[in-house]
Formats: sequence, structure tokens, C-alpha cells
Amino acid sequence: MSSVSSSSESRAGRKEWMGLGLLVLPAMLLFMMLTILFLAIPYMAADLAPSSTQTLWILDVYGFLMAGFLVLMGTVADRVGHRNLLMIGAAAFGVLSVVAAATDDPALMIVWRAALGVAAAAQMPATLGLIFTMFRDAKQRGVAIGTWAAAISAGVAIGPLLSGLLLEAFTWRATFLVAVPVMAVVLIGSPLLLPRHHGAGAGKLDLFSALLLLATLLPLTYGIKSIAMGEPVLVSLLAVAASLAFGAWFVVRQLHSSEPLLDVRLFSNRTVSGALGVFILAATGLGGVYLMFTQFLQLVRGLSPVETGLAILPAALVLIAVATLSPVLARRVRPGYVIATGLAIQVVGYLLFTQIGATTSLPLLIVSFIVLYPAVAPSMALTTDLVVGSVPPEKAGAAGGLSSTVNDLGISLGVAIVGSIGVARYRSEIDGALPSGLPAAAESAARDNLDGAVAAAEKLPAEMGAALLRASREAFAGGLNAGAAVAAGIAAAGAIVAAVMLRHVPPTGAASATPEPDEQAAETVAAEGPGTKN
Repeated sequence: MSSVSSSSESRAGRKEWMGLGLLVLPAMLLFMMLTILFLAIPYMAADLAPSSTQTLWILDVYGFLMAGFLVLMGTVADRVGHRNLLMIGAAAFGVLSVVAAATDDPALMIVWRAALGVAAAAQMPATLGLIFTMFRDAKQRGVAIGTWAAAISAGVAIGPLLSGLLLEAFTWRATFLVAVPVMAVVLIGSPLLLPRHHGAGAGKLDLFSALLLLATLLPLTYGIKSIAMGEPVLVSLLAVAASLAFGAWFVVRQLHSSEPLLDVRLFSNRTVSGALGVFILAATGLGGVYLMFTQFLQLVRGLSPVETGLAILPAALVLIAVATLSPVLARRVRPGYVIATGLAIQVVGYLLFTQIGATTSLPLLIVSFIVLYPAVAPSMALTTDLVVGSVPPEKAGAAGGLSSTVNDLGISLGVAIVGSIGVARYRSEIDGALPSGLPAAAESAARDNLDGAVAAAEKLPAEMGAALLRASREAFAGGLNAGAAVAAGIAAAGAIVAAVMLRHVPPTGAASATPEPDEQAAETVAAEGPGTKN
């Protein structure tokens, strides 16, 4: 009788579920801010006139800073309290959003986007930590974590759609200001619905490790972009070498720390390393192509923001449906195979994108994106649960934070890597295609990026402006083709990783499934957890 009573007391009630509703708001918004500028960037470029390199930094520095500080902020949350840090982060994010919206300098915009990334990092571990506090029952906690993960995926998906609506009614500055009312709701609702909670044993505040992680990410990004932009190879290679050195230092420091900032030993768990590897590959391939496709629709096909949002909408709706069905399918089919199939379909979508030209019909563009975009849904829907479910309960919070970090990192790497390749191909193709007699200023603007070419064409005589637009749009289509080809290779690698490294994970409905002998041996040597999802 007492065990039944205890079980009943551990189950969450209406207040906890309302609290979950509050927690998914910042989770959705913070990941939405990774993609919300995809449609806004042409309008921002027209006002701020950033270089192509500055444009990429504006887009991806938010994700890199968020990823770099996520794990550190988990330790801070244990010290100051998860609810307190959530509110501090929400207040900072709201203020910084207003400041960024008022900025007219591209360099300062990069600074404020970076600061927003740190404020976002303060909130994400707090949301997950509070979920673990509020939901003690394992089944309810699984539903809550699934809802939280779905909100993150939805945020990434709806960012450009919301941006299109905002741009139709307001300016690009509204894409920042939309965060203010959400953060106000978080600040008002947190004391009413969320418990006070401090970590049972607040770990060491290892700021140096967080800086090492940033020193790994940022030089790598700089090196990749420099190579793509045709800057001196030696400087680019030195940046990449520095990144690798800092990365090695970071790993060694974590392995020798009694309280590591990031428990890299979790990667010895086959399921954790496989799921996170798959997800970072899937997100990296998609991030850059998604950005270029939204620019293509606006700057090449001439769609308005709302028309662009409507063109993306069918694929987004299919993605939501596939994300909903993926966990159901994973009850009968091994999750690794479900994810691998999705990524294989995504490869087909990327290959369709390699055939897109400046005059490709809009229906064909929409159909190609419907093939490409929803195919990432299985990896989005299943990997977080695989990661969290494959480690002991005391490691679940760290595993969830690791999953969020990889999500940030993948999309930002996609913008950096695939986006830089697209810019490099654009510059290569535009060089031999510019009409003769262009003014020096127009030629320089057109060589830098498509935004500059469009702005320059408006100031030229009609015939010369039309020739410049044709050349720049064809060059941008070539950039999209090149980026899609690289993304196809990345997605193919992800499909192989999923099929090989996650094949031991049984269908989620097969709770009593017994691993094969070789699978048991593989999991026995794993340093953490059972290694399979039960």
C-alpha cells in the first residue's frame, strides 16, 4: 500500500504540466532564433551593408556561443538555481533583443548576436534541469522530454515561416523584437509555476574549459570561411590547426578532471556517440542549404517574405507529420534504420537541388524541398530520446545538454561550411559572367554576394542592371548546387553512421529484447550506462 502511495506522490500534477508548457516556450524560441534570420538577411543586408563574411557571422555566431556556453551554464544553474538562471537569461535575452533590433552597424550586430547566444545558453540547461525536477515518474518524464525536444525541432522549422509573416508587416528588426513578449511571459510565469531548484552537488565552475571549447569552435569556423573566401591559405590552415590543438587540449582536460565541464566519457557509449554523430551530420547538411534556399526564393525567384514562407510551408507540415510518426515507427523498426532511411531520402532531395537553375519553376522547387526537408525529421525526433535513454538516470541531464549542444553546433556548422562553399562557388562563377562596362563600385558589390548585386543593379541603366541580375542569379544557383552536393555527401555519411552504429538499438516497443552476443560485448566495454534504449 505504501509503495502505491509513494508512486502516486511522485507523479506530476496539473501545475507541473502547466510549468512544462511555460518551459517549452523559451526552448522553442531560442532554437527558432537560429533560423529566423534566414528570410530576414536580405533586408538586413540592404540596411546594414555587411560583407559576405560578416553576413555568415551574423547568422551563425549565435549558435556557436550558445553551444559553447551550454554545458557551463548547467553548472551555473546548479549554483544559483535553475529557475533563477532561467529568469536571468530571459531578462538578458529580452534586453539584448531590443538592443540588437536598434543596431545599424554589422560589426555590432555580430557582437549582439553573440551576446544573445550566451543569454540563450543560460536558459536551455535550466529548462531541462527543471523538467527532471518536476517529473519524477519515468514515463511522465519521457513524455516531458519528448515534448521539450519536439519544441526545439519546431522552433528550428518555424523560424523562417514566422520571419516571413513579420517581414510582410514590419521590418527585419521585428525578428528580434518577437522574443520580448515571450521572455516577458517566462519572467512572469516562472515564480508561479516553476519550483526553486539547486543542483544536489554544484560542480566546479570551469570557465577555462568553456573558453577552450569556444577556442575550438571559432578558429575552425574562421578557417573554413577563409578558405572558401579565397583568403591566404596559410592563415586559414593555421586557424584550423589552432582549433584542433585547442580541441585536443579540451578533451584531455575533461578526461583528467574529477568534475568535467563536458563528460566526454559519454561518447564511449555506443548509442550516445552514434546518435549525436548522426544528428550533427544531419543538422550540418541542412543548415547551410536551408539558408541558401530561402535566399534563392527571395533574391533569385523574387518571392516576397510571405510567399517564401508559403513555399516552405508544405515541407514544414510534412516534416511535422513525419516527426510525429517517427517514434511510432521506431516501436516496430530499429530506430537506427528509421533514421538511416530518412537521411537516404534526404540525399535524394539534395541531389535534386544540384539540378536547380535560376529559372527552375516554383512547383519543382517546392516539390524538391518537400523531398529534402521532412527527411531530417526522424533524426530530429529520435536522437534526443536515444541519447537520454541510453545512460543511467544520474547522467540523463548531462546527456540532454549534450544533445542540445550538438543541435546548435550542427546548424551553425552548416551555415559556416555549406554556406561558405556556396559563397565561394558564387564568387567563382560571377567572375567570368559580369557584363562589361560595370562601374567599379557595382562590380565590387556584385563579386561579394548576391545581395550586393541586387542592390547595385537597381542603380544601373535598365539593360545593364538586367544583365547583372541574370549573371548574379545564375551564379547563386551554382552556389546552391555546390552546397547541396556537399550536403548530400554529409547526409550519406549520416545514413551510414545511423545504420552501422545504431543497429544494435532494438525497436522501442521491444522492451524485453535481448541484445546479440556481440552487442552485449560492445555495451559491456562502454564506460557509461547500458548503451541501449529499453
